[in-house]
Amino acid sequence: MKITAVTSYFPKSTRVYDGNSAVQTLRRLQQRAAIEVLCPIATYPNIRGLAPEGYRQEDPNFQPPDFKAAYVQYPAIAGLTRPINGRILAARLLPILRASKPDLILNYWLYPDGYSAVTAGRKLGVPVIVGAIGSDLRARTDPLTKRLVRQTMLRADAVIVVSEELRRLTLADGVPPEKVTTILNGSDSSIFHPGDRDEARREVGLGSDQEIILFVGSLLATKGLTELMDAFIELARTRPALRLVIVGQGPFESPLLERASAAGLRDRILMAGRQDAAGVARWMRASDVFCLPSYSEGCPNVVVEALSCGRPVVATNVGGIPELVNETCGILVPPRDSQKLRTALDDVLSRSWPAAGWFHRSWDDVGNETFAVCERLLAGRA
Repeated sequence: MKITAVTSYFPKSTRVYDGNSAVQTLRRLQQRAAIEVLCPIATYPNIRGLAPEGYRQEDPNFQPPDFKAAYVQYPAIAGLTRPINGRILAARLLPILRASKPDLILNYWLYPDGYSAVTAGRKLGVPVIVGAIGSDLRARTDPLTKRLVRQTMLRADAVIVVSEELRRLTLADGVPPEKVTTILNGSDSSIFHPGDRDEARREVGLGSDQEIILFVGSLLATKGLTELMDAFIELARTRPALRLVIVGQGPFESPLLERASAAGLRDRILMAGRQDAAGVARWMRASDVFCLPSYSEGCPNVVVEALSCGRPVVATNVGGIPELVNETCGILVPPRDSQKLRTALDDVLSRSWPAAGWFHRSWDDVGNETFAVCERLLAGRA
């Protein structure tokens, strides 16, 4: 079987850790099929106001390890071309797909990637599976994008979602239930597994007597970082050993540190920057609790990985998180509520938790289930 993946949810020259779940799934699919990746990258004019804030041009010649990948550039203007980005990208993809002659197109990220994949696939008579990872389906900010995302799913031959919550949203858009398959994300147990906390702390340079709250992710306001900082400031008043470790980078870093400095707690915040998978796992094993207070999520890898490392989780009850976290392994709170977040963190830090991991689903499981969807689709068309 020859599969072409069309997805911008994939490593790029300036964001080499992008698309972890897609990378892990495609890596497993490579054991059973020939995989080629087409990663769309929008190119914006170098004029203020015509490019998104913080825009950096990607290198189209970048090559990620382990994959046959091509980076497909298409022109765009921030906001203005959004309604036609899918069609523009489809025109760029069509000759490449016609030349490569895949048996099937697999997509992650619905618009414009999925829309363009479906458009090109229909012209070529190639079946297309589109995959919703969360924000591409839930965070549709305008009626036009909502309509284009809905068209993408309705026109696709099959839809994969990463949580039952996303499946419900898909069905609410009128997608027939027989077209939708839920495939939860997995975890790499060779990296994310329980381990000795004191040993992990020695490796990262922390003391064994400290209490560690860990956040891992992009530093964005929508990740609930304001609420996390407010909760931490209150907790720190009564917990002198408490520290907040933040792994990741993003535009909210400066406001976050300004808030900590104003509260006199800058020395109790540790900014660990971006980490590879082994580094993330090390910090998870060193922590006492993992916290993800996002406003919106799909099936977040970081929650899966924290549970695999045997760390309790305090997170918001959004997206697919309630399908991962229950009272045996953590506490769920409403988004945008720093008081309930503080209470939950205090509760988790005051209890002892089992040392064993709570999550035992592998990326091999994800790859096998995804390949089964591919096989069923091709068999049905035959």
